[in-house]
Amino acid sequence: MTDVEQIKDKLDIADIVGEYVELKPAGVNQKGLCPFHHEKSPSFMVNRERQSFKCFGCGKGGDLFTFIQEIEGMEFVEALKYLANRAGVTLTNTRADINSSQKNRMKDINAEAARFFHKFLVQMDASRPAREYLASRGMKDETIEAWQVGFIPDQWDLLTQYLLKKGHGIDDLIAAGLTIRRDGADVQTGRGLYDRFRGRIMFPISDVHGTVVGFTGRVLVETERSGGKYVNSPQTLVYDKSRVVFGLDKAKQDIKTKNEMVMVEGQMDVIACHEAGMKNVVATSGTALTEHQLTLLKRYAFNMAMAFDTDAAGENAAKRGIDLAIAEGFSVRVIQIPDGAGKDPDECVKKNSSVWFDAVEHARGIMEWLLERAFAGKNLSDPKQKQQIVNMLLPKIMAIPYAVERDHWMKIVANRIGVDVPVLLEDTKRLQRQKKAEKPGEERKRDSAPVEKTRFDRLAESYLALILRFPDAISASVFEGSDIFLSTDPYFSLYEAIKNQYTEKGSVDREALRFFFLNGTENSVDVFLMKGDLEFSDITKEEAPRRMEEYQRFLEEESKKRRREFLAQHIRVAEEKGNKEELERLLQEFQHI
Repeated sequence: MTDVEQIKDKLDIADIVGEYVELKPAGVNQKGLCPFHHEKSPSFMVNRERQSFKCFGCGKGGDLFTFIQEIEGMEFVEALKYLANRAGVTLTNTRADINSSQKNRMKDINAEAARFFHKFLVQMDASRPAREYLASRGMKDETIEAWQVGFIPDQWDLLTQYLLKKGHGIDDLIAAGLTIRRDGADVQTGRGLYDRFRGRIMFPISDVHGTVVGFTGRVLVETERSGGKYVNSPQTLVYDKSRVVFGLDKAKQDIKTKNEMVMVEGQMDVIACHEAGMKNVVATSGTALTEHQLTLLKRYAFNMAMAFDTDAAGENAAKRGIDLAIAEGFSVRVIQIPDGAGKDPDECVKKNSSVWFDAVEHARGIMEWLLERAFAGKNLSDPKQKQQIVNMLLPKIMAIPYAVERDHWMKIVANRIGVDVPVLLEDTKRLQRQKKAEKPGEERKRDSAPVEKTRFDRLAESYLALILRFPDAISASVFEGSDIFLSTDPYFSLYEAIKNQYTEKGSVDREALRFFFLNGTENSVDVFLMKGDLEFSDITKEEAPRRMEEYQRFLEEESKKRRREFLAQHIRVAEEKGNKEELERLLQEFQHI
């Protein structure tokens, strides 16, 4: 048995997918909302028996490995290693390939660096000032251990030389963002190579699975050559700050349990909250929330309580993230730390953790918070100031994806400024026109936009799905005339195989069809079987023949319609060219249809 077969044998695809999507039974399958594109009605199916998935909205499908590759952005070898660890399978045949992947070498380097930083902090005398600083910030030894907090002294190439002695290549150290090469550096002697992080307390940054992908270093003693209070890993093959949420690997279970995440700005804020017992806390590490981060967070909850620095930069970054979160369907609340209780969550927790817990519990709904700020200090007898309020609030309301919520806030704003809702709706049209003018012809596109199919395609796929779902309900009449409608791929090859089986044996063997159409990670027979479960779970075997006849009739009508459109185009061309002979032939066919 191969490594892949062993992993599939030990893992249940529904259990893995269920960590990202809420699945519900649908016949022999399970269904849910697709994690790869935005949809309101579930079109995403998982088949446990065949270890496959398919979305009938965006078209993505495949097996367990394909799913992990797509949702985690992994290469196949990375997905193989990850799933092997989950399954407890020791990889054999592909070990050399895994080790040769630069991404995996960089992950190994990061893990080694994190161990080095941590051991230096807890074991070396030179780290005493760092330990004293962390103790002054109230950080306990068990917290330092749990978060693998570390330290590196202010030496030029301590980490670089350590990792080179461990057998790691200099090119990989540079690619991982841990080593910097000066112009004219001599790699053989090591001259001209120096550490990115020096004289800093180190915080490893992990992805959602707990793999170290980068670092944040806080300077212990600021000097002229410190390079700023905080230094972060640069963008690398394994670290993209727009996709990583600090602390999510430790917080995700509590986020699911509490159905809410608490979003803060810095690593120390997260660590302080976890230490105080609030473990559903994560951070953006000082940047505005991105669409990639929100897509990741949606796996665990749609409720978010957000705290941000009260300075202009912190508030502006938060607003950008809030706008995206609202558009993605999150229910957002704003945490307001009382005056004098601390400038950030870390300081508030250290002063009085109960104040922080109370602030989170009583966080205000985002629209209430925005309304309060929009109306603050405004003179409602001045029409210009009323318009300023509307200009501030309407884009936020328009971003809400739910009609009932939009209507609720429209009515509140209209009532408070003394106008009718239709007046505000006129302003929404103006704002929409302005938005289009700023980006002509552009609409916000998602990473995996659904592929638009013709009505004929949808009918043909449903017809084949119905036939495969109820093979015992097939009669010879099913194939009468259908050859004409389904005479092109991707439908004809499967349709012809079904027809040949029925003609020769009087029945349809779905397993034989599966074997015949096995192709890589996605089997077209499995796809149509899942589509049948999705669309026809509410009909019985006795109803199936009538539905098959209906689809034949629909296909015939749609096929004729498509042929008429084709002929009409060619008739116009023949008229323009004055080709009387061709024109007469086309007209006769058009009249005959």
